[in-house]
Amino acid sequence: MSKKPLPKLIVAASDHDADILYATGLFVPDPFIFLEQNGRSTAVLSDLEIDRGRKEARVDEIVALSEVAKLCSKGKDSTFVEHVIAFLQSRRVRRAAVPGSFPLGLAKNLEKAGIALLPQPGLFWKEREFKTSAELKVIAQALRITEAGMARGIEVLRAAEIGPKKALRWGGKALTSEILRAEIDSAILRAGGTPANTIVAGGAQACDPHERGSGLLRADELIILDIFPRAAKSGYFGDMTRTVVRGRASEAQRRLWQTCLDGQKKALREIKPGGIGKAVQDSVREFFTQHGYPTEQREGRWTGFFHGLGHGLGLEIHESPRIATTTFRPGQVVTVEPGLYVPGIGGVRHEDVITITATGSRLLSRFPKPLEI
Repeated sequence: MSKKPLPKLIVAASDHDADILYATGLFVPDPFIFLEQNGRSTAVLSDLEIDRGRKEARVDEIVALSEVAKLCSKGKDSTFVEHVIAFLQSRRVRRAAVPGSFPLGLAKNLEKAGIALLPQPGLFWKEREFKTSAELKVIAQALRITEAGMARGIEVLRAAEIGPKKALRWGGKALTSEILRAEIDSAILRAGGTPANTIVAGGAQACDPHERGSGLLRADELIILDIFPRAAKSGYFGDMTRTVVRGRASEAQRRLWQTCLDGQKKALREIKPGGIGKAVQDSVREFFTQHGYPTEQREGRWTGFFHGLGHGLGLEIHESPRIATTTFRPGQVVTVEPGLYVPGIGGVRHEDVITITATGSRLLSRFPKPLEI
């Protein structure tokens, strides 16, 4: 006789928690209860959210928190923890599977009430790794939002004038990373997205892959634009990086940029179902070494290609799978983002999003890759 699956329990705010957003499709700023039991899903929502939840939530049942409060001895004065316990007891839940991120304090209170919790390793919803056609559509929409931000960044850089000491000026004042980031982020907001820590890093700053960038931007330097907004409507992320020079690239910059692009093209050719992600990543790193850019430490700083080749993308900006730890399978959506960082020359990263298909991969990104603008 097969065992019945454990009930699945999540208590979180879907504005911030991908698991409960995936389960319900409903954005809620405060923690609420989701329970999947005997093949049926239930969300317990505050009276503030109940009407919207009935229209928008992808669940079988909506329960008002005020009704759950009536099960508590203190009634409307009971705490949220008491509400969770009362609801689970009313559904005869004694054991439940929960995400690894389940709140520790709440877990301890539930266990005191005789409800055992079993944290699940890895993805709570295993199917999240493999995107449906509907999910591919909203990821593509998130990428169009990303591209709107990138287009604005390129537009401003192209319009910038080159002043004394190669300082860029735009709109009559110095063009800084902060000003350009604000222009990119404003374009993202207008396109229907929520910007998140956009990277505008030029010159020496571009040699630090996650340096957000600050201060004056200059002509004839490599500038990394890494944009990863969230689509406000769906909650799915886009992600894209381009590396440009306002002005003229030196031969060393041009070679670094082109070698990184060739490494990305190599990865895209090699990614296919059944392929080993680490093998592809290692082959790109070896390609860079053969072309004069080994991954090594110089004077205490890493140079070359010293981060991962890419990561899963969806309701989280970094989600399963990491390229370095996966075997490629149809339906996965990943970024492919090799980077080369050489102090004295600059940093380059090319990043696009693909989905693994039955025969290879399909590019979801559309934006061109200009070097000089």
